[in-house]
Amino acid sequence: MDWTSAQLRSLVELTRRGTITAVADALGYTPGGVSQQITALEKATGMRLLRRVGRRVELTDAGATLALHAERILTTEAEAVEALERTRNELSGTLRVGLFATAAAELLPPALRQVRERHPGVAVRSRDMDVDEVYDAVAGGTVDLALGLDYPDVPIPRDPSLRVMELSRERFSLAVPTGAMPGRADTSRTSRPSGASDMSGRAGPRKVSLADTRELGWILPSVRSYYGRAVLTACRRAGFEPQVAHEVTDTAATLALVEAGVGVSVVTDLMLRLRPSRLDVLELRETMERHIVVVFRSFAEHRPTVAALVDVLRTSTGRRPPRREHHGTDKLATR
Repeated sequence: MDWTSAQLRSLVELTRRGTITAVADALGYTPGGVSQQITALEKATGMRLLRRVGRRVELTDAGATLALHAERILTTEAEAVEALERTRNELSGTLRVGLFATAAAELLPPALRQVRERHPGVAVRSRDMDVDEVYDAVAGGTVDLALGLDYPDVPIPRDPSLRVMELSRERFSLAVPTGAMPGRADTSRTSRPSGASDMSGRAGPRKVSLADTRELGWILPSVRSYYGRAVLTACRRAGFEPQVAHEVTDTAATLALVEAGVGVSVVTDLMLRLRPSRLDVLELRETMERHIVVVFRSFAEHRPTVAALVDVLRTSTGRRPPRREHHGTDKLATR
């Protein structure tokens, strides 16, 4: 059949995401471009692959059959690329990386500097995306690897085809408007991007509990997100239901709202670097963590360019944790 990888990927993504618009967003095309890819694929096969159902489209039996085989074809193609890379004497190639906003601002720049110094033949093309979408993006082949977040309380489901490697762990603190928690140690700081020690506000032995915020309004992302569910789980374990006053996804906006005195939220040192803010940051009695992870397809583990970038990411996060690699449905351990 005279088809292309791009056409097959559009069909596979349609089975994952359900709409032409969602496929376009995932692959960086226009909806019209995705439709053209499917139309070309129908012409190549001589069969109808989609049917219209109201305003939506769905796969025909032929489309569903081809999508199943297309996923295998794309996996085999990626494995062939990996095998070819191993035959090169010089490390070179292009890697597509998916990442969330905090990673784009704080983690990727130092990693790219190291890549340029250590592997000048490797080109990195990054793409900002919702943190909850990076796993599907790697599984679907939209990106070669991605930086993501995982929460011990609400672990993201594992795809057997993916490898998840922990890069670092961050413990959450409580961000509150200045003076909102009377009787606590004075921890008001103006956060500055120059260093976490000036921002963390963890001076003094006194700690607060999540339960101390039961009468305060919270600023949280939607509970449909893993982050929102993780915070909700921690609060319920502390014996209360958080009163969500503002549903916000953007971290910088969350910090601005806390600074304005309209609610509280949980933060990490990395999150605080996104926006200089004057607020109180209080250490929590409860242990609440998030894990920064790198995700790639299992068969790409020995792909030289992928292995090189993963190694750079491990070193550029500031420390080398014990090697903890996870397959399938394994959960990240807590400590």
